[in-house]
Amino acid sequence: MIISNFKSFSIFFLSILSLNFQAQTRKVITLKENWKFQKGTIENAQNITFDDAKWQKVSVPHDWAIYGPFDKEIDKQNVAISQNGENIPTEKTGRTGSLPHIGTAWYRNKFNLSAVETSKKIMLLFEGAMSEPEVFINGKKVGEWKYGYSYFYFDISENIIKGKNTIAVKLTNKEFASRWYPGAGLYRNVRLIIKNQESIAQWGTFITTPFVTDSLAKINIKTSINSNKGFVKTTIFDAEGKALISQESSSVFGHEFEQNIPLENPTLWSPENPYLYTAKTEYFVNNKLSDEITTRFGVRKIEFTREKGFVLNGEITKFKGVCLHHDLGPLGTAINKAALKRQMIILKDMGVNAIRSSHNMPSFEQLELADEMGFLFLAESFDEWKKPKVENGYNRFFDEYAEKDIVNLVRATRNHPSIVMWSSGNEVPDQWGTEGVKRAKWLQDIFHREDPTRPVTVGMDQVKAVMESGFGAIMDIPGLNYRVHLYEEAYEKFPQGFILGSETASTVSSRGIYKFPVEKGSMKQYDDFQSSSYDLEYCSWSNLPEDDFMLQDDKPWVIGEFVWTGFDYLGEPTPYDEKWPSRSSYFGMIDLAGIPKDRYYLYRSRWNTKAETLQILPHWNWEGREGEKTPVFVYTNYESAELFVNGKSQGIQKKIKNGNPQERYRLQWNDVIYEPGSLKVVAFDKNGKAIAEKEVKTAGKPHKIILETDRKTIKSNGEDLSFVTVSVVDKNGIPCPTATNQLQFEVTGKGTFRAACNGDATSLELFHMPTMKLFSGKLVVLVKSTKEAGKIELKVSGKGLKKGIIELEAVLND
Repeated sequence: MIISNFKSFSIFFLSILSLNFQAQTRKVITLKENWKFQKGTIENAQNITFDDAKWQKVSVPHDWAIYGPFDKEIDKQNVAISQNGENIPTEKTGRTGSLPHIGTAWYRNKFNLSAVETSKKIMLLFEGAMSEPEVFINGKKVGEWKYGYSYFYFDISENIIKGKNTIAVKLTNKEFASRWYPGAGLYRNVRLIIKNQESIAQWGTFITTPFVTDSLAKINIKTSINSNKGFVKTTIFDAEGKALISQESSSVFGHEFEQNIPLENPTLWSPENPYLYTAKTEYFVNNKLSDEITTRFGVRKIEFTREKGFVLNGEITKFKGVCLHHDLGPLGTAINKAALKRQMIILKDMGVNAIRSSHNMPSFEQLELADEMGFLFLAESFDEWKKPKVENGYNRFFDEYAEKDIVNLVRATRNHPSIVMWSSGNEVPDQWGTEGVKRAKWLQDIFHREDPTRPVTVGMDQVKAVMESGFGAIMDIPGLNYRVHLYEEAYEKFPQGFILGSETASTVSSRGIYKFPVEKGSMKQYDDFQSSSYDLEYCSWSNLPEDDFMLQDDKPWVIGEFVWTGFDYLGEPTPYDEKWPSRSSYFGMIDLAGIPKDRYYLYRSRWNTKAETLQILPHWNWEGREGEKTPVFVYTNYESAELFVNGKSQGIQKKIKNGNPQERYRLQWNDVIYEPGSLKVVAFDKNGKAIAEKEVKTAGKPHKIILETDRKTIKSNGEDLSFVTVSVVDKNGIPCPTATNQLQFEVTGKGTFRAACNGDATSLELFHMPTMKLFSGKLVVLVKSTKEAGKIELKVSGKGLKKGIIELEAVLND
């Protein structure tokens, strides 16, 4: 099916678990432990006999640059950022996080193979290596790749020997190669896959359903093999593990089996009900089991139509999405499933139903969680095509690698029910001119060839250009980055009949920081290099959240948005990319530590319709502002509320549908006179009945440390994490919102201190050191399990403060 025609199509997909599966027919070894690491250009480091005894011992995933130090000279650039509308070059610092990611580094490891294993087919899989990896087995180069975000693999069957084998990986990060912090190292998993010579091909299963109803789903399963004989047997299991149906096929065409299996009364996958089945595919040769892969999958029907926009399982669905970069704050880019899950739990509470991987290929772990937790996914590929944004970016590899990278992206992830569309690029300079149109069509055709069931988009910021050239017209999904003033014109000129906000808002704020006077402003700067959490500040190319809210509410052809960004990330410290120190973003609704900002609650009040939202801003500690106007905003899902200062009413405010954008979605009291004490809001239901209230109070001096954790019980697998939020209260238990105390952290028992983060974009304190200042009264400590079960204790102390202690427990990994 050619999906650019936008006819209805049904899709049934599975999410790959084969990398975690281990049966007699195949063995998957995840190379996590005993890696040796050394930074620098090292002659003969690939050789078996090379002495690496003095190298650092690390576990993988590993990001060697996150340990710092921060330095303004790292990747300092004199550049005009065209995406920001700049024409004159200026000195930029912190653009890539000011962390030492530039240079060459080596990783080495050893693995043992038996005589039986050496007779088998052996694949070496990298899920992400930053960047330009060169791979050696037993001193011989087996291959290289270029793109640091790509998954890739090599068949190393001819290079291995019985007994001990040595793997060496050389990585090279060039300067001026990224627009944000890319990380460095083997930041995602490395795996050995040992299987029979006659076996299922790597990423060789593809499951779709050309037909889905409430009573029946037709499951089409294509299984690619590296032979042309035998037969396959597929068994479908429900979420409880009960076998539902099994089918065999012995018809092989071009090294591929095809099966059509009926599934009666399917439970459909959706963000509200992310139900997953399991499929077991067995491949037999000469009636003997030769290979086996077990996968999970979800059944769902998607449509993109001119009349309704995006329709999921028969229901019109708006994308309530966020863009996410790939770093995990204080962990850097080293993938960690516990950290990813915490992010997605926080997003789920905000009401998010969709994620865009920006601007890179998502990790397998993130997609597995999206399947399990119920997130629609926009899987993106590139930030650059042929024309460069940065000197040493992907443009150097585009001609040779673009098709190979897309093929690997699609084949590795196309079975995830969460993915509902692909993106071939973001704000590429190729939007200008006929060559760019041809490239866009070429890339889209590759996606269609590999996956005829999902549409393709590009994040387009040069809207006038793509309207004139035809670039926007050929895309399956016209995705606009910002440019809200051009939506109407684009809708009229584009043939698709709808518009996606592929990147929206870019509002900036610092958690718990409020600036006066309270007014809208573009690219506003202050002496402390922070942005105001009144959520009225934005960038030269962007806008405030309500501008997008209005488009989605008033224009049915706007099918949703992906807000820039869900979480703050390392690098791109706009509007302070010319100031130092400033080394991470201000765009997030949630800060780098994973603590929600006020803006989180503005979106939550709109997106999470099942929960109550009642957020007051600012805090009420304003010594020196007595008698001055101090505006108060309330973000709430209720339509009206009354505000009180020390029991005195400040009046009732209502959301005004025909008012200005802020009056439509916020409650505002702009003339409140500050006096210390109590600030309380009482919200009313549609009948004017008081239904909820919230109060903030002026705090005294910090007195006691308070600890709260996302999980008290973690797995004793050596990598699970507990995130402990640290705050201080006064002697009456009132939170201290302006506290900046220096704190120290101590972990004892069956756990270790992993990192800390306070969410301050200007902080140069190292994440892995057991001390840090509070920022706006809070920070987060990460406690990591060991491989032993037992009690863990975290103690947090600070001068003049009552110590905080929390007990955690590590349990056996099941």
